[in-house]
Amino acid sequence: MQRVFVVDKNQQPLMPCHGARARQLLKQGKAAVLRQQPFTIILLDREGGETQATQVKIDPGSKTTGIALVADFKRGLRCIWAAKVQHRGQRVRDNLLKRQQLRRGRRSRTTHYRQPRFLNRRKPKGWLPPSLQSRIDNILTWVQRLQRFAPITRLAMELTRFDTQKMQNPEISGMEYQQGTLQGYEVREYLLEKWGRHCAYCGKTDVPLEVEHIVPKTRGGSQRVSNLTIACEPCNREKGNLTAAEFGYPHIQAQAQKPLKDAATLNSTRWALYEQLKAIGLPLEIGTGARTKYNRIRQGYPKTHWLDAVCVGESGVAVFVAETMQPLSIVATGRQSRQMCRVDRYGFPRTGTKQQRMVNGFQTGDMVKVVVTQGKKAGTYVGRVAVRTAGFFDIKTPTGTVQGIHYRDCCILHHRDGYVYQA
Repeated sequence: MQRVFVVDKNQQPLMPCHGARARQLLKQGKAAVLRQQPFTIILLDREGGETQATQVKIDPGSKTTGIALVADFKRGLRCIWAAKVQHRGQRVRDNLLKRQQLRRGRRSRTTHYRQPRFLNRRKPKGWLPPSLQSRIDNILTWVQRLQRFAPITRLAMELTRFDTQKMQNPEISGMEYQQGTLQGYEVREYLLEKWGRHCAYCGKTDVPLEVEHIVPKTRGGSQRVSNLTIACEPCNREKGNLTAAEFGYPHIQAQAQKPLKDAATLNSTRWALYEQLKAIGLPLEIGTGARTKYNRIRQGYPKTHWLDAVCVGESGVAVFVAETMQPLSIVATGRQSRQMCRVDRYGFPRTGTKQQRMVNGFQTGDMVKVVVTQGKKAGTYVGRVAVRTAGFFDIKTPTGTVQGIHYRDCCILHHRDGYVYQA
């Protein structure tokens, strides 16, 4: 079970507490709910308190990033909160591509739209495409939020590979240099991600997998990653000295030549993320993917993004994770559209300009609780609101949409912040 964030009456972070303790404080009137997601309470009569060193650990991913809070208690390191953040990079890319196509379509026709600008605009140093920058912004947003709700003293992220053998033996060289504790982990992890962690030939999962040559070395095959795949032991033995095409799988060679898109995404963003985390000012620990996997396997944890975050770096060697721990699922949706009006399939305006964003203190996307005491719509509803300037809103609940709810019957539970949460 995840812990509940606690702040004092001045909204300074204290140590997160157990859920039972939070319910007790709320029932006794000593605390109030400050925020629904992540669930945070504020103490009404307390200022300051003793805290333990707490570290935010990050496992960056192309589609999903794992985040974990690890506290240093007297009995050892313990994971007290975890989340997995799903990025919207692909959606950003699709939206930009659609906008580009509409603009080019308008300019290619005989219209009064301006001509394209000269290509003389320079991008600032360190510029990243919006689809990649959105991933970094999501991670930084959550690191900064966690700093407001927990006494964060350190950060950790998965970044590069430490040369541990060079540190232990400066004279090491040649083949001896490659044979150590982490030898083979990097290539193997790359292949597991590329081939979906299943046998490339029979598709079996949850079985021991081996690194296999698509074109055998005895037939002139190389050690390059483009000639490697993952196979179970029976398939590897049966294939023997045949190529993948001769074995009946000609598509394997074509698939092996395709680059790993997710790996390219991480390579493009990892140093930018490192620099921005370093600018926060807290001590920053870094670790390799090989070290993360080594720590996770040693402790017997399954492969998930949030557990990878727990095991990041040298501090991830021994971290206790309760069996009942369930991470908070966070899906990035964006805060609002920059588009001034909607367009038709030809790229021309089909609606008016944007209306006011706030209506009587509410905005579309807010999570609200509605209590209607009389009439055909009498009842209690919890869902997301779609505002109307007339003051009668639509409430989207898990069971359907309720229309025509007056704003006076609505109570804010959680303001729209660009994310959707699933416990």
